[in-house]
Amino acid sequence: MTVTQQNPHLSIVAAVADPRQERLLRDTSRFERLPHDVPTPASDQKLSGFASKPIKKIAGSVGLYAAVVVICIYSFFPIYWMIVSSLRAPQRLFLDTSLVFWPPDLSSYKSLLQLTNYTANFFNSALMAMATIVIATTLSAFIAYGATRLRFRGKTTLVASMLFAYMFPPLMLAIPMSTLFRMVGLSDSLWGLLIAHLAISLPLGVWLLWGFFKSMPFDLEEAAMVDGCSQFSAFIKVVLPLSAPGLITVGIFSFLLSWADYVFALILIMSDQNKTLPVALASMLGAQDLRWGEILAGASLIALPLFVVFTFCYRYFVAGLTAGALKG
Repeated sequence: MTVTQQNPHLSIVAAVADPRQERLLRDTSRFERLPHDVPTPASDQKLSGFASKPIKKIAGSVGLYAAVVVICIYSFFPIYWMIVSSLRAPQRLFLDTSLVFWPPDLSSYKSLLQLTNYTANFFNSALMAMATIVIATTLSAFIAYGATRLRFRGKTTLVASMLFAYMFPPLMLAIPMSTLFRMVGLSDSLWGLLIAHLAISLPLGVWLLWGFFKSMPFDLEEAAMVDGCSQFSAFIKVVLPLSAPGLITVGIFSFLLSWADYVFALILIMSDQNKTLPVALASMLGAQDLRWGEILAGASLIALPLFVVFTFCYRYFVAGLTAGALKG
C-alpha cells in the first residue's frame, strides 16, 4: 500500500509539492461525476418542465374542445328547437318542453301547405336563387378577371366602389329601386327582384374573385396562349377550372343572399303569386291569430336547402375563402 492510499491528505500535499502530481490530480478531478442518486437543482427544474408540458398541452386541448362544443350548442340549439317544435302537435306546442320529437307530428306541415300558396312561393324563391347564382357568378368572373388582367385607369377604384356599394343597408337601396322600377315598368315583377338581388350579390362576388384572380400567376395563361389559345379561351379553359373553389364560394354567397332576402321582396313585390318564401311566411303573422306551428314548419322548410348546400359544398366554400388570401 502506498503512502497516498494510507493517507489521502498526504497525496494532496504531495501534489502541491510536485507539479506532475498536481496536473494528474486536476485531470482526475475533471472527470469526476456526482452520484446518480443525488439530483442537482438544474436537473430537478428540467424534469419538472418536461412533466408540466404534457399537462399544459392536455389542458389546452380540453379547453379548446370545450369552447368549440359551447359555441356549437349556442349556434345550433335554436335551429334544433325550431325543428323539434315544428314536429309537435299544435295543442302541445307550448306544453311539451322535451328535446325529442318522437313520434313526430306533421299536422303543422299539412296545415301550412293547405292554408298558404307555399308551392308557388317556393318556386319563386328557387327561381330567384338559381338565376342570381348563374348571373352573379358569370358577371363577377368576367368583371374580376378584367380588373386583374387588363390595364386601365381607375380599376382599383372601380372594384373598391363596388364593395362600398355593398356596405349600404338593403333598405337604403330598396326604396330608390322601387321608385325606379315603377318608372320603367318593373314594379311587382320578378325581373326587378332579380336586379335587386344582383345589386347586393354582384359586388361581393367581384371582390372575392378579384383577390382570387390576383393571386393566380399569369404564366398559366401565357403558356396556353403560346399553345394557340386566345386570351378569352385561356380564361375559359385554364383560369375558370382552376378558380372552381372561388366560383363555388360566390355561388353560395349569392344563394344565401337571394334565398334569405326579405327587405327587397317585401318592398318590390306586392302580389301574392310573386311573393317569395320569407315574405309569404311573414304574412302569416296576424294581429290576432298566430299560427306558430305553421310558422315554425315554414321556417324549417326554408332552412332545409341551406343545410343541403352547406353539407355538400362546405369544403369548396372554405377553400374558396382561403385560396384568394395566398400569393400565387
